[in-house]
Amino acid sequence: MHTRYLPLLALGAVMLSACTEQVSHKEEARDTLQVPAKSNADAAQQREVKQVGQKGLDEYGSKSLPLVTNIYTADPSAHVFEDKLYIYPSHDYEAGIPQNDNGDHFAMRDYHVLSMAEVGGKVKEHGVALSVDQVPWAGRQMWAPDAATKDGQYYLYFPLKDKQDIFRIGVAISDSPVGPFVPEPEPMAGSFSMDPAVFADDDQQHYLFFGGIWGGQLQRWTKGEYSQQDDYPADDAPALMPKAVKLSDDMLSMDGEPQDIMILDESGQPIKQGDLDRRFFEAAWVHKYQGNYYLSYSTGDTHKIVYAMSENLMGPYTFKGVVLDPVVGWTNHHSIAEFQDKWYLFYHDSTLSKGQTHLRSVKMAQLKYNDDGTIVPYQAYYK
Repeated sequence: MHTRYLPLLALGAVMLSACTEQVSHKEEARDTLQVPAKSNADAAQQREVKQVGQKGLDEYGSKSLPLVTNIYTADPSAHVFEDKLYIYPSHDYEAGIPQNDNGDHFAMRDYHVLSMAEVGGKVKEHGVALSVDQVPWAGRQMWAPDAATKDGQYYLYFPLKDKQDIFRIGVAISDSPVGPFVPEPEPMAGSFSMDPAVFADDDQQHYLFFGGIWGGQLQRWTKGEYSQQDDYPADDAPALMPKAVKLSDDMLSMDGEPQDIMILDESGQPIKQGDLDRRFFEAAWVHKYQGNYYLSYSTGDTHKIVYAMSENLMGPYTFKGVVLDPVVGWTNHHSIAEFQDKWYLFYHDSTLSKGQTHLRSVKMAQLKYNDDGTIVPYQAYYK
């Protein structure tokens, strides 16, 4: 969830080989959108138009269409549970709050889970899985969540400002991957900032990655406690880094203190705070491919998803390059997951809302790797 909101980026004309477009639509709408939803027939017609020469599935030249169009969705966290793909997004809606640098207009109040049995098949939207009204300690703004499973239970990790307007990370539990989830009465002890992402290593030990600067408040925790004042490093100093900690066996608490996950440049030095094209902003995500760990994240005000690699989960990670170039809308937030023997990138943009940056829609595309394990950059548009 980015927290500075600038006008719509002018995207350059770029063309790479396309990944397979994936889209499906739920037949029953729960929310009224500001633009008409595309039907399956519309999507088929668009593909037919493309085949006779037009590049892209809409006026933006999109390679993929939104997975659902009955609600706005953003910040997708994708996982495979019991051979089925589940996506845990934020739920955007029009709150009527003017845009500002604090992101107050991102006033999300609940979570909806998406699922699919196969790529290209029907995407089911399961309704409200957790609402802000259920959380006893809630203040406002349910931003990007994630989920994990252990011993038949499912855990939803979510950032939410408390009644003092400080971001904490909450945990909610369900017997089903789609909820409903029942929240713990208090946020996770010692939690702060936002964008939780849970990674299960090969031994099924779970780790929580989190953090985000600017509206994510990470820069207000540099002294070990919350400050009302921002404290950023100098531009030529090492950047603020994402945090990570092992989760306890109960999946509800931290096993130890969060530590910095260092991101290094090609010479082995920490990425600098002023290196806006490479420094960490928010949206940390970890996956493992062919023995290497990949830490991907958003650069925020330069609007890219980039990544670094390491042989060790807790780093240090060496910066490698871009995963996803800027998308329509100010924010860029993603996840990466393997499903049915292929890897996929999950992302969002604002094409469905015609560029309204706080009304986004989740998309997906196949992700490819080079022989050396580096990621082939994906660009979401033909133009």
